[in-house]
Amino acid sequence: MNAATRFVTSVRGLAFENVFNPYADSCPVHDKVDASAVRYSTFRSIFEAAALGGIHSLWVGRDLGYRGGRRTGLALTDDAHVTAHAARWGIQAERCTKGAPVKERTAALAWSILDEVELPVFLWNVFPFHPHEPGRPFTNRSHRASERAVGEEILRELLEILRPERVVALGNDAASCVARLAPKECVRVRHPSYGGQADFLRQMNDIYGPCRVSKKQADLFGVGIRH
Repeated sequence: MNAATRFVTSVRGLAFENVFNPYADSCPVHDKVDASAVRYSTFRSIFEAAALGGIHSLWVGRDLGYRGGRRTGLALTDDAHVTAHAARWGIQAERCTKGAPVKERTAALAWSILDEVELPVFLWNVFPFHPHEPGRPFTNRSHRASERAVGEEILRELLEILRPERVVALGNDAASCVARLAPKECVRVRHPSYGGQADFLRQMNDIYGPCRVSKKQADLFGVGIRH
């Protein structure tokens, strides 16, 4: 078993109270029967492809949300972007949840930029699971200090395997962690949610060059189109 496969297997084996591990746990409300196995397989294939082919950037958020990564097992990715996420790594994947696709605003904002970036970018979170309030699985909460400590060790191992040239930390929580683990590679940007859309777009333009922004994307970000 190589380092990439060992990494994915170890992440799948972790469990915490009031935390949903999408690679091992199943949601009785929204998941298809084989959802956790599909998420694990997709995650493993993407991570192994990234480790084999190399990456340019690692984008790091805080933790998975109930409208996004809890359902997909992929950071900064909702139902609407599962296929596109997998396709960037030469992999075929479809969503493993029932009913109508659920969209997440943060995922939509992130992918508005990512769709314009041709460099290989891997998406991750400081705490790569979905923490929720006790007895309320469809809520989001910030991870605890003990959970963060585990997440940082996972991120440290991920950095050693993928060795990105640049680590883009989305928001203060991610930045404080990345700055400790990869200070030379760390670039902090404003988190795209909670009024940070315009700053996020400008900062990503600075990192990757001017992105072509459609009218729809501009409305999403709340900024004017620049030609």
